[in-house]
Amino acid sequence: MEINFKIIVLMLSILFTGLTAGLCFTWSNAITPGIGRLDDLGFLQSFQAMNRAIINPSFLIVFLGPVLLLFINAFLHRHAHPTTFWSFMVAAILFFFGVGLITVFKNVPLNEVLDKTVLENLSVVELKELRTKFEQPWNRWHIQRTIASFTSFCLLLIGFIYTK
Repeated sequence: MEINFKIIVLMLSILFTGLTAGLCFTWSNAITPGIGRLDDLGFLQSFQAMNRAIINPSFLIVFLGPVLLLFINAFLHRHAHPTTFWSFMVAAILFFFGVGLITVFKNVPLNEVLDKTVLENLSVVELKELRTKFEQPWNRWHIQRTIASFTSFCLLLIGFIYTK
């Protein structure tokens, strides 16, 4: 059985988008609420450590791969059933804006501020101020990424149903 490029791109699109949606969901529903219970220093140290650990090749491929893959997938299905094509195209656009751009322009800048801070040198008041500037905005933008990645994943499954 020959597996063609179109099928490989579709399967990787579904897999990587699903993994990203799962990561975002887990982060929103377990990680941030869990570390949110820590004191300011513990919260900021935990977030700093996780942000540093997550930047690795496998994460970057899975998390950022759909930004390109989903558009390639939509292009490859441009002559497919209209529901397939439009589901794939909307998934690509939604992932690009709702995950890609939010990550680059909202979450990453917050992560970089936290990463550059030597937390042990801050006073209790400064730790509280940093957490206040970081936690709520980061979580608000991350919820948007969670919704966008989950919706993109669902749209890929809908489009897949209509493929021949």
